[in-house]
Amino acid sequence: MNDILIQNTVAFFEKSFGSSPQKTVLSPGRINIIGEHIDYNDGYVLPAAIDKVICFAFEKNNTKTSKIIAIDLNEEFEIDLTQEVKLSDVVWTNYIRGVIKQLQDNGFSFDGFNCVFSSNIPVGSGLSSSAALECGMLFGIKSLFDLKIEKKDISLLGQKAEHWVGINCGIMDQFSSVHGLENKVIQLDCNTLDFEYHNADFKDYSLVLFDSNVKHSLFASEYNTRRIECEEGLSIIKNHFPEVKTFRNATEEQVLSLKDKMTEKVFSRVHFVVKEINRVIKACEALDQGNIEQLGELLFETHYGLSQEYEVSCEELDMLVDTAKEDDAIIGSRLMGGGFGGCTINLVKKGHENEVKRKFSKLYLDTFGIELKFYDVKISNGTTLL
Repeated sequence: MNDILIQNTVAFFEKSFGSSPQKTVLSPGRINIIGEHIDYNDGYVLPAAIDKVICFAFEKNNTKTSKIIAIDLNEEFEIDLTQEVKLSDVVWTNYIRGVIKQLQDNGFSFDGFNCVFSSNIPVGSGLSSSAALECGMLFGIKSLFDLKIEKKDISLLGQKAEHWVGINCGIMDQFSSVHGLENKVIQLDCNTLDFEYHNADFKDYSLVLFDSNVKHSLFASEYNTRRIECEEGLSIIKNHFPEVKTFRNATEEQVLSLKDKMTEKVFSRVHFVVKEINRVIKACEALDQGNIEQLGELLFETHYGLSQEYEVSCEELDMLVDTAKEDDAIIGSRLMGGGFGGCTINLVKKGHENEVKRKFSKLYLDTFGIELKFYDVKISNGTTLL
């Protein structure tokens, strides 16, 4: 699938600049099996890179200006590397401006370059195309100018670039885009950045994403609100239980004992976070034991928490998961990503994928008048130089 994308990206580069690229980079999107909204709450998450990628082609241009072309958008921009980097009204360019700013602010020296990129990561589906864009750009500049940057630091620079754009994200998206391995999920400690791989053998089940084709505009404002609510809740827990340093040290019993000390919303948020951190640990055990049915149950539990306690779902996603729960061919389903739209991740019994897609397509169209999209995904390698 990615071979055609690579060929087309390289051909577009040659046509645009009259030369072959010096470096070609693939940077993947990611899924998160479980552990949603806890990467910024010092929890454990369980992401993996997938076989949907952004392909970048780079060359040095021996000037102090860089020219970047977004093939899929049919848009381009130039940036003078000698001038202060500022936010633009053209939103997609800000992720690249942010990367350049972070490199410069951290003392890395590089000259102008030409770059084109194209993607088969569906935008707005919760597959972290922005992290793939940041990390692929970082990886390309690093390779082109032989900058000494460790994988972990590429992740952190990508995260800082996104913060500069205005999205106060955790580290999970960038880390999994860079550190992914084929057929492995990453149990990531978002506090220390310690990680370990677990085998991702889903046995008799396929991973299928159902794209709701909706993106409610609540996301950015509500995302930042959730962070504030969680910080308030953690502060209350620490005041009453000084031994608690982060959410992962907190128990459900402690949270329940403080219910009357918190607003209803803050209690719901922190109750979800503490339970979700424990679900990630259980999910790793289920994968290690090959108990995919148990993993599926955990996915359903997570969706309930995201919908009812963290309140980041919407009627379209709830309908998809509720319907999945009643379908014998699906053993687990939940919303994936930030919420308010995007995809559900589903464990579907092999051999039943087409039948499930037909059924859900019709039901979703009949209910909402919206076309449901499907992405079959495989767990793949992280950002790589071809």
